[in-house]
Amino acid sequence: MLFSSISFLYLFLPLVLLIYAVAPAGLKNLVLLVFSLFFYFCGEPVYTLLLIFAAVSNYIYSIFIDKYRGRGAAKVILVASVIINLGILCFFKYADFFIDSISLPIGISFFTFQTMSYTIDVYRQDVRVEKNLVNLSMYVTLFPQLIAGPIVRFSDIQGQIKDRKIGIESIYQGVSRFVFGLGKKVIIANSLGELCAAYTASDESTVLFAWLAAVCFALQLYFDFSGYSDMAIGLGKMFGFTFPENFNYPYISKSITEFWRRWHITLGRWFRDYVYIPLGGNRVSKGKWIRNVAIVWILTGFWHGAYWNFALWGAIYGVLLVVEKLWLGRMLDRLPAFVSHIYVILVILVTFVIFNGTSMDVIGAQLGAMIGLGGASVTGTLSLYYLKSYAVLILIGIVGATPLPKMLASKVTESAIGSKLMVVLMPAAVLAILMVVTAYLIDGSFNPFLYFRF
Repeated sequence: MLFSSISFLYLFLPLVLLIYAVAPAGLKNLVLLVFSLFFYFCGEPVYTLLLIFAAVSNYIYSIFIDKYRGRGAAKVILVASVIINLGILCFFKYADFFIDSISLPIGISFFTFQTMSYTIDVYRQDVRVEKNLVNLSMYVTLFPQLIAGPIVRFSDIQGQIKDRKIGIESIYQGVSRFVFGLGKKVIIANSLGELCAAYTASDESTVLFAWLAAVCFALQLYFDFSGYSDMAIGLGKMFGFTFPENFNYPYISKSITEFWRRWHITLGRWFRDYVYIPLGGNRVSKGKWIRNVAIVWILTGFWHGAYWNFALWGAIYGVLLVVEKLWLGRMLDRLPAFVSHIYVILVILVTFVIFNGTSMDVIGAQLGAMIGLGGASVTGTLSLYYLKSYAVLILIGIVGATPLPKMLASKVTESAIGSKLMVVLMPAAVLAILMVVTAYLIDGSFNPFLYFRF
């Protein structure tokens, strides 16, 4: 079941909100658990058993880790839990590289990382062990962030699992955040995705078309994934949870290092705290530090899939981060901001072409076309048609990927009149976006979530 579907918006979500609202405080977690399992079952009926196994098994691991704390048995159980979690992830995520009949359970990369972080944190004594199976299972299966993040650690919401308050203000904030994320996904990302699909299906090879596709995919991926994160955070608010932010306007970055502090923040934080720092981080010799960065980026590429394009994508970012740390970063600091920004945007466009490629031949063809190789002409009939058709949407996407709209809204609310005006305009905007999205969905337009494949 997709957040951007009529069944979710007008059946599932109203029903769960209603039952959750009338349920006694002691049963609210159980209500969320039942509905979360049903939500997953609608899309992955067979693999729901795998999700239940992940919740129950990690509950057992943590109980025994806590019981044998301070003894060698606790470490043995922790290592076993990590091996089993990673084994399940690797089998289901990477076996299809060798066996065509194996399918990928949606969200397995996200909920596996969450369960692993929980058992590791129990071992480290960063969180208290959760002895209530319903509470832990609800955390693992919580439907807002189950299938595409953000990666919510137990420590992020441990206090909220047993004690959370919901009021009119938090519900309004949650609905607004959800609907704006829904609009980012359905109105902007889906529409840009149609141009990307047209480029893939076209035989026209021009410099303009290749760059148009690269720009549109970068914007599509941002609005698709950040839109999903906004929806997840908004849904969390509706149920009294505060989930961590996952994006912070990454396309305004002036270095690749800054970009990765702003893009998919919870994944970067996970690798930092559970891989990079345990390896020694940057408090080691230069050679070991380069090794640590290499390991993190090999794993980051591998996390997205066992294909050469992801390995190359991860390797490029690993090299760039090392180079920026050693010397390029200082040079970027001295350059005018717009030059640094152009460097980052070019890297992003090229690496996302690699990220999106279905084969190395396809990647090579698009990258070659972007610089006029392979007989690519500058423009063509189709590329000019799509440029004219999508120019306004691309401009909206570029502006929307910056803090400018938020800054303008904040500026308006600084005055007394503007503040009163926003009280009317914001709900009206939320309602208008919901109506437009509903029209798009009824029309049955292009509507996949890109990160479901990870």
